[in-house]
Amino acid sequence: MTDPALLRDIAEISRIKAVPRILETVAHITGSRFTAVARVTETTWTACATYDTLGFGLVPGGQLVLETTICDEIRQSAKAVVFSHASQHPVYSKHHTPRIYGLESYASVPIFRPDGTFFGTLCAIDSAPGDFDEAHILRSMELLAELVGNYLDTEDRLEQAAVALSDANQIAELRDQFIAVLGHDLRNPLQSIGIVAETLEMEPHSDRQQRMFDHITASVTRMQGLVSDVLDFARGRLGGGIPIALRPVANLDAELQQVVNEVVTATGRSDIAVRMQVGCTVMCDSNRLAQLLANLLTNAAQHGDSTAPIALEVQANAEALVLTVRNGGHIPVDMLGSIFSPFSREQGSLPRPGLGLGLYIAAEIARSHAGTLTVASSEAAGTAFTFRMPNVAG
Repeated sequence: MTDPALLRDIAEISRIKAVPRILETVAHITGSRFTAVARVTETTWTACATYDTLGFGLVPGGQLVLETTICDEIRQSAKAVVFSHASQHPVYSKHHTPRIYGLESYASVPIFRPDGTFFGTLCAIDSAPGDFDEAHILRSMELLAELVGNYLDTEDRLEQAAVALSDANQIAELRDQFIAVLGHDLRNPLQSIGIVAETLEMEPHSDRQQRMFDHITASVTRMQGLVSDVLDFARGRLGGGIPIALRPVANLDAELQQVVNEVVTATGRSDIAVRMQVGCTVMCDSNRLAQLLANLLTNAAQHGDSTAPIALEVQANAEALVLTVRNGGHIPVDMLGSIFSPFSREQGSLPRPGLGLGLYIAAEIARSHAGTLTVASSEAAGTAFTFRMPNVAG
């Protein structure tokens, strides 16, 4: 395969970080052991991304003879095809594709870019019959295919924006477009998937389907968190800082304690020692401070010494608010200078969830409050992140 256009399409799909999770989700909801995003043209069927526990053998760049696939029919009709038991199906028991590839269950939906251009298909296959409701699978996969199509459109726009950023006169306009693309084109499809999953969950279903719903919900929540982080990153880098809404907060300690409780649940770290002395009203954006604290505690839970407790200290008076998170981990000296940089990662560490934006966003929130976020670390004392901001509540 040497077609430059196909190579660009494969590369475009590979840049979308959500695609592996989408394929894994399709595998879970259908029970299929092979799922793929395929580029389908008038002459070719090409795998752009695959999830394969079936041993089907296709990898990105792999091709099938177009005429042997149902995807060619989907390209022409723009209609999805879903069946759970080919040998018992009135139409597909006689179709050449299940016979050629030994398929029993099959689900494939078209992927369109937002402008209506056909890209290819999101498909799932298995040699065993499927145990799924075809109508439910169709609705879920159509939403996931819409998400892939929107991601493709976003990749195109971001590439165009990167080129145009060289022109200083267009920076302000591109900033707004960039944030609008992320907010609209990524959040809306995710919200749609979440709503559909909740709707389907209210209907009678099996324990296995409940596990599928739980997986979809967890995946959507994860993606929404990533989108929120990227939006904050865009605002911080291109928009002059993360926006905040200052107001006098009389119960900041209670709001911060709620964050601690949520992090304990999310990370399983029940060893967070809390000491708070907040005896006054604090002028702040409490939602953003909650985000800052959540990022610091989650960072401590993921990167700190799991055998040493995490400590949170918060003190506030009429002049200032000081918040410190301590953990038993140690950050090498050569990393301290870039610890608050976006996409910062520990070299040689195991893969971690997220994009590596947590500390960067926390530092930007501190800056928006006219405060500072600093770090100190040593093998003897561990690591401490300290946030300081003036308190002008009066």
